[in-house]
Amino acid sequence: MKYKVTLNGKTYEVEVEQGKAVLLDEYEALAPAPAAAAAPAVAAATAAAAAPAAAPVNLAAGETVTAPMPGNIIRVDVAQGDTVKAGQILVILEAMKMENEIVAPKDGTVAQVVTSKGSVVDTGAPLVVIA
Repeated sequence: MKYKVTLNGKTYEVEVEQGKAVLLDEYEALAPAPAAAAAPAVAAATAAAAAPAAAPVNLAAGETVTAPMPGNIIRVDVAQGDTVKAGQILVILEAMKMENEIVAPKDGTVAQVVTSKGSVVDTGAPLVVIA
């Protein structure tokens, strides 16, 4: 199903399927969304927030880097198989209009990238696994 969700003056077009949500487009809202569209918007936002948790995370593969706060993933700087150094930026997380750099806690190899650009994450959500 496709939804248009308006939050804080921005409209997001979201496609939701069982187990995942994909951000199709993002743009400035021209007018407030009608009240009748609020229920689908809440369902889409809830599904989008749950999408990263639906990806299976192999904790045995290494150390999981988690979100320190809820927010939106605006950039992912690594891919599976990349070699990273401690302190290297993995993900940019936007929270409360601030861009937060999520960095590698140790040297290693990216075993799994759990999140993607446009994802909405909660505190403690897995972002990247480093082996």
